[in-house]
Amino acid sequence: MAKRDKIGVLDLQGGVHEHVYHLQALGINPVRVKEAHDLDDLAGLILPGGESTCLIRLLNIFGIAPKLKEAYADGMKIWGTCAGAILLSKEIENEQAQLGLMDIAISRNAFGFQVDSFNTKVEVPKVAKGEIDLTFIRAPKIKSVGSDVEVLLKIDDYIAAAETENCLATVFHPELTPSLAFHKYFVEKCGIAVTNGVNIMPDRTGWMKYARITSPNTK
Repeated sequence: MAKRDKIGVLDLQGGVHEHVYHLQALGINPVRVKEAHDLDDLAGLILPGGESTCLIRLLNIFGIAPKLKEAYADGMKIWGTCAGAILLSKEIENEQAQLGLMDIAISRNAFGFQVDSFNTKVEVPKVAKGEIDLTFIRAPKIKSVGSDVEVLLKIDDYIAAAETENCLATVFHPELTPSLAFHKYFVEKCGIAVTNGVNIMPDRTGWMKYARITSPNTK
């Protein structure tokens, strides 16, 4: 088995940069996975939120999907967020499964439209002490899990986070909140120590801070 000591983020479509920033805040310099050979030596891979049908199409076009499955079988762990969780699932309601690496049944866009997106705070004891910020954007719902899957978070009638020994699935977007808890949890799940003690994402300077907002009558 090859030595695996790096964390990667699939960089084909979706919320790539936010995951990269969160990992960098933990002291991790992630690999941006654009080609199959980028999977070499990865201890873990994050499949970001985005559009799952677009992501699986690109994974197949660029020949990454077969190598991803090989790397997974060789010990690489995978975390799917939102669309990434859909990619991982073995069953998608009214659709064909895609990568099918995790024994979960999922319902796409289960919360409705973009305007139905929301933020909340919850406790996930296995991941962190205290409450964690969560952001749901056109999120799927995990409706059921197999016997080898541990539920990390259940809200109302659906499962929001679950894991196996080698997979983590979250239907929300931890990368869109200041909390680093889930990223730290995944990095440590991959056997990589996080030593800098940072728990909250440092503030980033937004371009709007410097933008001059004008109207047609403003000079």
